[in-house]
Amino acid sequence: MKTITLPSGETVPALGQGTWMLGDDPARRQEEIATIQLGIDLGLTLVDTAEMYGDGRSESLVGEAIARRRDDVFLVSKVYPHNASRAAMRRSCEASLRRLRVETLDLYLLHWEGSVPLGETVEAFEALQRAGKIRQWGVSNFDTDAMERLWRTPGGDACQTNQVLYNLGSRGIEWDLLPAMRARGLPVMAYSPFDQGRLLRNAKLVRFARACGMTPAQVALAWLLARDGVIAIPKTGRRQALEENVAASARPLSADELAELDKVFAPPAGATPLAML
Repeated sequence: MKTITLPSGETVPALGQGTWMLGDDPARRQEEIATIQLGIDLGLTLVDTAEMYGDGRSESLVGEAIARRRDDVFLVSKVYPHNASRAAMRRSCEASLRRLRVETLDLYLLHWEGSVPLGETVEAFEALQRAGKIRQWGVSNFDTDAMERLWRTPGGDACQTNQVLYNLGSRGIEWDLLPAMRARGLPVMAYSPFDQGRLLRNAKLVRFARACGMTPAQVALAWLLARDGVIAIPKTGRRQALEENVAASARPLSADELAELDKVFAPPAGATPLAML
């Protein structure tokens, strides 16, 4: 499995597991837990969740899935912007830790920028680090301007990643955000690599995948895995789909195939607003 090095020097797999909308249906719970556990077995040890997902149901599901396997997992969660103040962040983090049944998060992200000043949010992250409740912190859904504001904030250079929407059909970050982050050695964490399934139904991608002997999901992931400094976190609650995703790491796309995808899904020709789901 390809790995990505965070600014801290720690390495994580370039292919992880997202959990948005997992834990919402009790009838699917056991299959979703088994899927997360299988993913860990197959090397997808970075598991991403958030307090927002199902009002904590996703975190509770992940907590059950990783019980007795904490040391095998690089655990990521996210805090709401309105909980990003000094006092509120500690309460939110402690609630997430209880739901996850762990003592420490490996990475804690600000879900998006809100009204709390970034300086206060950075100080709140630092206080959680001193208390041993988180090891590292980062952000999510930050555009280039927001990242520049963060980097100008005292302590802001300790940010470890920016989790944003990035996939074959949503490449706007390649114009300015991605180059700015690469210049600082800061990886992108790409959420919704299948655009919530819409990309997998794209006729052009379906034809391309068939010609390559791959599935559309495998092409979408292999394309992300070919990018420098990108961590992909596809979400699935089915073991069969997870095995399909893992297989993408064993089938790199050739230079000719990547060039063909650039024709089908063109890179940006100018700056665009940051896409979000």
